[in-house]
Amino acid sequence: MTFPAADLRLIAVDMDGTLLDGDGNVPAALWPLLDRLAARGIRFAPASGRQLATLQRSFADHLDDMVFIAENGAHVVSGAGDVSSDALEPQFAASVVERVRALAAGGSDVGLVVCGKQSAYIERADAAFRAEADRYYARLDVVEDLLAVDDQILKLAVYDFTDAARTAPALEDLRATHQVVVSGHHWIDVMNAGVNKGVALERLQAALGVTRAQTAAFGDYLNDLELLDAADLSFAMANAHPDVLARARHRAPSNLEHGVITTIERLLG
Repeated sequence: MTFPAADLRLIAVDMDGTLLDGDGNVPAALWPLLDRLAARGIRFAPASGRQLATLQRSFADHLDDMVFIAENGAHVVSGAGDVSSDALEPQFAASVVERVRALAAGGSDVGLVVCGKQSAYIERADAAFRAEADRYYARLDVVEDLLAVDDQILKLAVYDFTDAARTAPALEDLRATHQVVVSGHHWIDVMNAGVNKGVALERLQAALGVTRAQTAAFGDYLNDLELLDAADLSFAMANAHPDVLARARHRAPSNLEHGVITTIERLLG
């Protein structure tokens, strides 16, 4: 596997199905690699649907050298400060809460995470749904009424225990004004129009003074398409969705083979 020579300065990496191994863990080989990247002035940016607090927890020992694209691009952070955040209009967020409640009342096995800037919030608190939410949200509050949450709402994440494709049609009309992204087999994310990982990466590039040509990006699923578009060195994982494989300029081994790590090592030479 060979790549054109690049003055690499920024690497953006999706988490699930891309960086994380089959057990959902960060591979141990990443930690010394992050030290190498920092020594060469290359910033590493996890780019995920997960909240900022969850990403920071996963990389707690390397925060000084990292930047973050959280909430599928709705929250971008460099150092101690925000690069950007995109909050939903409260009345719209409330309408989605009511819609998901109606789906659940109609028999759909769905739950909703209201993703705020300070915390994430759920009102469905059974063990099965709580376990799924806990995987992605380090700060997670159970509340009696999601409509009473007092926070800037960055994203609404709908979880369908069966298949997100089954619930997506019920949210299709929201696409006229907002982003509705199937971000995994079970998850659908609703965000402001124009919010995605690619726009977030472009904002991060501008904040850091980095070009597309100096950027590498890795992804595996549909919510990574724009992320790959924003980097000249774009890599689809071997296990990626067919649309992602078609969109990326290069292919990396699967996450089960630690493809992100082996590819970055080749890029470093």
